[in-house]
Amino acid sequence: MVNPSLARRRLGRTDMDVTEIALGGVGLGGRRTTDDDNLAAATIHRAWERGINYLDTSPLYAESERRIGIAFRRMGGRPKGLYLSTKAGTHPLKRGDYSGPAIRWSVENSLQLLGVESVDLLLVHDPDTMEPVLARGGALEELERLRDEGKLRWIGLGVREHDKLRTAIRTGRFDAILTYADYNLVRQTAAPLIEEAAAAGVGVILAQVILAGLLAGGDPAQSIFADRPDAKPARDWWLWARERGVSLRSLALQYGLRNPKVGTVLVGADSPEQVDEILTSANEAIPESIWAEVEERIARQAKE
Repeated sequence: MVNPSLARRRLGRTDMDVTEIALGGVGLGGRRTTDDDNLAAATIHRAWERGINYLDTSPLYAESERRIGIAFRRMGGRPKGLYLSTKAGTHPLKRGDYSGPAIRWSVENSLQLLGVESVDLLLVHDPDTMEPVLARGGALEELERLRDEGKLRWIGLGVREHDKLRTAIRTGRFDAILTYADYNLVRQTAAPLIEEAAAAGVGVILAQVILAGLLAGGDPAQSIFADRPDAKPARDWWLWARERGVSLRSLALQYGLRNPKVGTVLVGADSPEQVDEILTSANEAIPESIWAEVEERIARQAKE
């Protein structure tokens, strides 16, 4: 069942050759979707079977880390060649604490739940300010110590605000960034950020290209997120795609991947069937004439 057409890209200056589509762990944790250990484990197994070689999670994602650990045990251990990342700074018991001791506690707790000795990438997660992250004895210094101890290999930052991501890039001490919800059909404000990261050799992980489901293919007006500001422009895209007989989810997924400076696109799945659906959308053939229209439409959006 391996997907031969799932291409790989080097994630910045790391040695991680990750698949263009990666599995995000939010849906596996039970906060919004999967609340079943067996289904979560089966989802991870299917992703690996289909060729996805990168899995991202966080202590913030409820049961996600524990369920990944279950999946690895059922698979006879973490599969060789599967890249793994988690985060620190948002564990519910120490949320917002970016001190060295709190970060060390979080990382070691994650490793125990995941059932691994190390992860490939550890991202500082959602800091309100970069000061405690960069302070002496803070998160970054502690992650560098943990890296020296072999408990992680690369360091990243995952946060919404672009100024924080730029600060991380400019330190020269972060190897990857995770930017979300700002590079998709509705909004492309992260485009300059992606350019800067790539120029600095910092890998770019892209998330929320389908905007929490608003660009997943159904009518955004019927979504549980229909009251969000993005719902109206998402519905305009839905109507536009329907008129042309193309899949909105395929457009949304592939739009992110059309930027060669993006290392991988994280997509959540909470069942094996969703993994299959996502990969079908990622590989669906879309005529270049449609992409030309997409770019024209985005250019008009930028002028409005």
